[in-house]
Amino acid sequence: MKNFNNNTKERVEVMALFGYEMTPCEPLSFKRRGESEPKEVTELLGSQVRFGKGFAIHIFEVMVGKRHCHLEFDSKTLAWYLAA
Repeated sequence: MKNFNNNTKERVEVMALFGYEMTPCEPLSFKRRGESEPKEVTELLGSQVRFGKGFAIHIFEVMVGKRHCHLEFDSKTLAWYLAA
């Protein structure tokens, strides 16, 4: 598995659950380019929203096994990113 913490944003495919109880969105797994199997999100540690001019970035702090990483959802482009 590649290193998650490379101080860049990498576009990823995310399977997420929307509209679940008090958390409006919860990422369940993600797949990086070139990988055949998705990585399962084992724990959602927290989330926050940052607002810009006419858009929002939803940031999810997650655990993938024993690795800590951030998934970001850009509401303007509807793209998900894995960020260090």
